[in-house]
Amino acid sequence: MRKISFLIALMLTSAMAFSQSTKVLIETTKGNITVVLYDDTPLHRDNFVKLAESGFYEGLLFHRVIKNFMIQGGDPMSKDAAPNARLGNGDPGYTIPAEIVYPKHFHKKGALAAARTGDNVNPERRSSGSQFYIVQGQPYTDMKLDQYEKALGRTFTTKERDAYATIGGTPHLDNQYTVFGEVVEGLGVVDKIAAVETGVADRPVEDVKIIKMTVLKEEANEKKPEATAQNDKSDKKPEKTKKAKKTKDSKKK
Repeated sequence: MRKISFLIALMLTSAMAFSQSTKVLIETTKGNITVVLYDDTPLHRDNFVKLAESGFYEGLLFHRVIKNFMIQGGDPMSKDAAPNARLGNGDPGYTIPAEIVYPKHFHKKGALAAARTGDNVNPERRSSGSQFYIVQGQPYTDMKLDQYEKALGRTFTTKERDAYATIGGTPHLDNQYTVFGEVVEGLGVVDKIAAVETGVADRPVEDVKIIKMTVLKEEANEKKPEATAQNDKSDKKPEKTKKAKKTKDSKKK
């Protein structure tokens, strides 16, 4: 328990370390997928980054694949797993508090969300420490969305209806699981993985592996000081030599 508390505390202290420009490149045996991580789900964002940077996901499988629904991976027990092994129960030894930001984040196609155990054993809807899924879903007609609204007891926002009617998704999962990012490149790869032949427990007959994950951090305003220096040079030509000399001297110190 103390170990889990320490981990959560560590993630909380780093909550401001990443911005919405934090992207993760997921290299798979079927192609590359790039996801962006949301700022308003900081525990999930920072945990995903931590695991990606540590190499945790390297060699793990997309162990559960259902066409027109989603592709799921992140079970540490899937690494080098035997062909007939049942997967899906592995984790890094901790769970993450739910960060469900609905209806802002919903299960449109390409949504990145955290897997979890069911409400009967997990009423707080805490997320798995490592398992995630990417939504493929399918488009829905207005009539079907109306039926979903009645069944779910809620009204979709305009943004939701537009997304579900065009690119598609899985609306029945909304407000149940934490959505903490989305695919920005590689939706075709998601489709390719979702289309593979599967066997027992929806596991692909031919393994689909995560080769590597790389965190892509954009460095903002990197060139601004350079631009300022150029402006100074053009405005103050007589002082050009003196300023350059001072800069060199200060570097030596």
